[in-house]
Amino acid sequence: MSDEYRDQVAAIEARWQERWSQANAFAAPERPGGAKYYCLEMLPYPSGRLHMGHVRNYSIGDAVARFRRMRGDAVLHPMGWDSFGMPAENAAIQRGIHPARWTTDNIAAMSKQLRTLGFSYDWSREVAAHRPDYYRWNQWFFLKMLDRGLAYRSRREVNWCDSCETVLANEQVESGRCWRCDSVVVRRELEQWFLRLSAYTEELLADLKRLDAWPEAVRTIQENWNGRSEGAIVRFALETGTGGIDIFTTRLDTIYGATFCVVAPEHPVLDAIDPHGAAGKRLADFRAAAAARRHAETVAEAGKEGIDTGLRVVNPYNGASIPVWTGDFVLMGYGTGAIMAVPAHDQRDFEFATAHGLPIRPVIRAAAGEPPPQPQTAATTEDGVVFNSGVYDGRTSAAARDAMRDAGMTQGFARASVQYRLLDWGISRQRYWGTPIPVIHCPDDGVVPVSEKDLPVLLPEDVPFTGKGGSPLAQTASFLNVACPRCGKPARRETDTMDTFVDSSWYFYRYCDAKNAEAAFAPEKVGAWFPIDLYIGGINQAHLHLIYCRFFTKVLRDLGLVTLGEPVTRLLCQGMVLKNGTAMSKSKGNVVDPDDMITRYGADTTRLFTLFAAPPEKDLEWNEQGVEGCYRFLEKVWRLLAPRAAALASASDPGPKEGHGEARREALRRKTHQTIARITVDIERRLHLNTPVSSLMELLNQMQEFVRAEAPGDAPCLREAARTKALLLQPLAPHISEELWSLLGGGDLALRQPWPAADPFWLVEEEIELVVQVNGRVRGHLRVARDLGEADAVALARADARLAAHLEGRATRKIVYLPGRLLNLVVG
Repeated sequence: MSDEYRDQVAAIEARWQERWSQANAFAAPERPGGAKYYCLEMLPYPSGRLHMGHVRNYSIGDAVARFRRMRGDAVLHPMGWDSFGMPAENAAIQRGIHPARWTTDNIAAMSKQLRTLGFSYDWSREVAAHRPDYYRWNQWFFLKMLDRGLAYRSRREVNWCDSCETVLANEQVESGRCWRCDSVVVRRELEQWFLRLSAYTEELLADLKRLDAWPEAVRTIQENWNGRSEGAIVRFALETGTGGIDIFTTRLDTIYGATFCVVAPEHPVLDAIDPHGAAGKRLADFRAAAAARRHAETVAEAGKEGIDTGLRVVNPYNGASIPVWTGDFVLMGYGTGAIMAVPAHDQRDFEFATAHGLPIRPVIRAAAGEPPPQPQTAATTEDGVVFNSGVYDGRTSAAARDAMRDAGMTQGFARASVQYRLLDWGISRQRYWGTPIPVIHCPDDGVVPVSEKDLPVLLPEDVPFTGKGGSPLAQTASFLNVACPRCGKPARRETDTMDTFVDSSWYFYRYCDAKNAEAAFAPEKVGAWFPIDLYIGGINQAHLHLIYCRFFTKVLRDLGLVTLGEPVTRLLCQGMVLKNGTAMSKSKGNVVDPDDMITRYGADTTRLFTLFAAPPEKDLEWNEQGVEGCYRFLEKVWRLLAPRAAALASASDPGPKEGHGEARREALRRKTHQTIARITVDIERRLHLNTPVSSLMELLNQMQEFVRAEAPGDAPCLREAARTKALLLQPLAPHISEELWSLLGGGDLALRQPWPAADPFWLVEEEIELVVQVNGRVRGHLRVARDLGEADAVALARADARLAAHLEGRATRKIVYLPGRLLNLVVG
């Protein structure tokens, strides 16, 4: 590094960070008066240190926010903290420090880092989920949903992480492991609070079609996670007595191949079994063993355990009597709690049937083939042509499904049905560091909501952090014991706290009205800023936060608080930062410390590399040489312009066509305006931030070439290029942008200048580069007039010394000429 520039970087960056702060340069108006732009990055968890993934995410958002300000928009670009959650509580257990202090210290450290990087946040709108002025509104929303039946309590089998000692939503289980700590997840039955996502599943699915500025991958993930399945519910009546089993199937075409049914151990049809008989005792033993297994098995394990209950049901389509088994892989909380088993055409059923010696009856063959070979070695699951199915034989699977459904509906034992994979959101967490659920349990009155006037229900500070025995709140008498609001008798508070995804499901509305003490936000302020114009975050949130926040928006709409149904217009999922081909992590020992990068290279270089090294949506491979390359680029800009800045500041601006006809000046002015045009399109339309850096490097090369032959009268053209470059750097390397703008005579912050406008006159190339091929192979390039005719093009090619070796003494047999692009000479 050059000492000349390096020694000034820290002072330059500190100076402009202070000036931005003094000028309140990033403050958004209460309401935008004209065009607005809401630019948002997903709020971070305050872990104590930024990592390079943070830096990349926020550099992308900051580049767009600064660009939109210069384009004349009122910009809202806020920052906050997803500050509830298990890591703080675990830190309290491990370090003997209260979660509030640990969190507050981490926020202070990370805020300092963000300011050191020069990110243009409106800090007056900062929110933090752990502060009572925020989480009281979590509680208020919960009460509103409870009142409308959207929040409810139910005993259900849930996902349990022994390491975190808490329940996880389905969306928080990844390949059978906890999304946060990677521990194996088991199944456990608990009383839990749920939010009724199922009230909005159809709308959540249908509205994906409106999100055309979201990545296709995210929409596909959400569509699959929603899991809409069209099928039929069929009633299998008990062979003796009354009652029966309802099953849902999407493969009605295979129902003639059903050779048994399987129900969950808790299914009510099993109440028909005499508990005192041999079958009843065997069922009781199985239920006890199944419950024990579910505590020990992971959610990823597919058990094959089951018993024949002795009950039999009748297949309504063919009158066949088939046995009813119970198996612990069938859950009451999923579908109807019962399945028809078609082992010939479902792999799980095939494995269960094989394990227990149950019959396998194929009923689907390939469209142009024979029935599956016997005995089968695996299920055949594809659609085909029906056989062994009575009057439906010979029909395609699709046609058979329609005909069977219609027949079942006519005869009253089937009905069309749509079911979803997306289940209601379990929000109960058996931890301390979260929003208390605002209800009281009374022996006489049951669940009693806390009055809105008594919100927030505060987290107590004097709680034991042992890591043992469940939630600390259940061990804190001052919190737990309370009088019932209805009858006044002794009661107890709810000791579960809310899933922290509740905090992040609506925070972006609070940014619009962060200091409101009377409401979560004023609807008119939200209406002025919404929807979010650009939301930036990782694709790992596609089936977590991005489903929950869409659900919350629809609930808030139905509460009359917002008018829109979707919160985000454009979503950008930035790629990960990798080192040696793997994502940076402390456990892998491949972390790059942003503070170290800032100390060595400066904030501008650190930011610039994260923008330049890859398109925003692609993974970025960390490369120290690439960082040094970005530093050298800024250093070259500085060394070129800083010594000339005073002279250029006093020079005049060039006239509209000044330099036209003079090759050097014309080339510089054309490159200057072409660079403006390219960068404008790249950021505004394409959201590409790596190519603008390349364009600025090309402009630098042109400027360096220009000054190597510097002549009297050059100053106006160089002044234009220099001042333009200073402004175009503002979104990408804002500190050096401000410094150069000031040195070049700018009267106010570069940030407050209008974005440069490209003059159409200078965008037209007087000359173009003509590719010359000989017999189809590229042999050279010629700078020629745009409107050059074919004969002149051929003459120039034959006169060019570089092409002479390929053309001399050879007759031209054919000419292919594409004006302005290509000349291909086919020679003998």
